Amino acid sequence: MAGRSTSRSPTGALTYAAVGATRPAQEPWSPEGAGLRPFSRTVVIGHGDADWRAAADAVLRWGVKRRSGFTVTGCDGAGERVAAGAEYWITAGLGPFAVREPVRVVAVVDAPERCGFAYGTLPGHPVSGEEAFVVHRSPDGAVSLTIRSLTRAAPHGPWRVLFPVLLLAQRFFRRRYLRALTACT
Repeated sequence: MAGRSTSRSPTGALTYAAVGATRPAQEPWSPEGAGLRPFSRTVVIGHGDADWRAAADAVLRWGVKRRSGFTVTGCDGAGERVAAGAEYWITAGLGPFAVREPVRVVAVVDAPERCGFAYGTLPGHPVSGEEAFVVHRSPDGAVSLTIRSLTRAAPHGPWRVLFPVLLLAQRFFRRRYLRALTACT
């Protein structure tokens, strides 16, 4: 899609049934959702209170996506900090081309030892499913980032035929996600 600016809000129901299945507030995680490809990976990104505070703040302000090359724009008053129920456009651009992904935040966790959120895809997104970014710390002070997702081809539209290419793009960006918060710790 050619890059263009619009403030129009994404609309419609989420494009998958297993809403909340990435369970960002829970550890451990057992993926659910028939027909969805599960992914989960955890990396240690720091240690101690300062690293925890920086990573928790970054994850709740879309730091993983932004530091991985995306822009995130809130719709209808959605602020800089993630909020359950808020809708956003996530945009990846290359030169004059941009792919705009409409999403809705379906869960937020902001606890003393665990912070993060999950978003679900709306109609027009290249894939269908849910993705979660969670920062957590262990009793020994290690600060970790966990990425979880459940995806499949979009139910309608031109992206369906490109799903194999989109899986390659997912792999590329997941590697970026797992390194994104090491810079803030």
